[in-house]
Parts: sequence; structure tokens; C-alpha cells
Amino acid sequence: MQFTILLILLSALAAAQSNPATKPDATGASTDKANELTIPAGTKVPVALKHAVSSKGTREGDGVYAETTFPVVDNGRVLIPAGTYVQGRISHIQRGGRIKGRAEVLMHFTTLIYPSGYTVLLPGAVENAPGADKSTVKDQEGTIRADSQKGEKIGTVASSAGTGAVVGGLSNGGKGALIGAGVGGAVGTAIALLTRGNDVKLDAGTTLEIVIQRDVPLDASRVPATTRSYGSPQ
Repeated sequence: MQFTILLILLSALAAAQSNPATKPDATGASTDKANELTIPAGTKVPVALKHAVSSKGTREGDGVYAETTFPVVDNGRVLIPAGTYVQGRISHIQRGGRIKGRAEVLMHFTTLIYPSGYTVLLPGAVENAPGADKSTVKDQEGTIRADSQKGEKIGTVASSAGTGAVVGGLSNGGKGALIGAGVGGAVGTAIALLTRGNDVKLDAGTTLEIVIQRDVPLDASRVPATTRSYGSPQ
């Protein structure tokens, strides 16, 4: 009897060692390597915002909702199909200053929601904002910052000074032109100083590029190998 039990145990051990698709995990259970996929760190994911985000109307802690616009494929295998929802949060908001300081928006993406309902946690940051108007990504953390208005404010001062010179010249000759230019310039400077810098405005549909910051494991059995599984045209 003991000899029979020993033969059964030896046979089971040999079968486990001869199967390369399985290996014991930390609990002693076996895992199927064929069902493991990974989104590698550094993967770029194109998305479009589902709602508007701005440095004027959005607050820190608000949710951010987007949708992938193109499949992400690695080694011929679809990892993230188009139409996958991406959820995140606003981490930092700063409005443009009147004298200095540009408007900024920082968001981080935390979750992928596949069309099937499969949900995955991920660390994602904005890598590029090709659809943003008058804004650029300023750092590796993904902060979107409004472009400088220095040239616009100088133009406001110059325009006001020029208008004042014309009015002064018509009313009091050359001397009036000089006075008018000075008054106009002062008005233009006041306008420039009292006006806030441009806000960061990301309308619904704005395209962004997200970068995955570390490897994200996936259950291959819950990620269809092709986008046709989600009803794409045949």
C-alpha cells in the first residue's frame, strides 16, 4: 500500500515538472503562464477626453475620463483595444497669474476599464498633449502648462500707446502726441497687469498621449486577442 502511494506521488511530481506552462506561485498553487500578459512600462496610449478640463473650472480631486482612440499592440497581441475607458484624477490646478505664473493642470490616470468590464489598475501620466490649444507638457510628471503671453501683453501696451499718440496728435499737435502715447502706454500696462494669463483649456475630444509608468500585468483570458471581439466591422 505504501509503495503504491509512493508511485502515485512520484508520477504526479514528474507530470508537474514536464509541463512548462505551469509553475507554483508563492502559495504553492500553479499559475498558467499562457494566461499572463504585461503592458510594458513606457507604453504610449492615445486617448481622447470625454469631458472638458480647464484650470478655471476644474478643481483638484475632480475625476478625469477618457477613451483610447487606437489599439495598443505588443508582439502582435492586442493589449489595450480602442474604446477602452481610462479614468484618473486631477492632482494639481493653478490659474494664470496677473503679473507672473502660468496656468497649469496636472492629472494622473489610474484605471483601465475594458469594454468587457475587465478593470485594471495602472500608473499613467500625460506624455504629450497634441490636441491642446496654446498649452504644452512641461515636465516628466505630465504637467500641462499654458503658453507664455509675454508677446501678447507687450502688444497690448504698444497698441494702447499707439492709439493714445494718434488721439493726442489730433488734439494738440506733436506735443499732444507724446503725451497721448505716454497715457496710452500707461493704460496698456495697467490692462496687461490686471489681466490673468491664459487658462489651460482641454475641451471634450482633446487628444492626449498617456505613458504607462510601470509594468501592468493582465489576465490574457479577459483581453480578446483582436478588436473584432468587441464588435468591429468584419
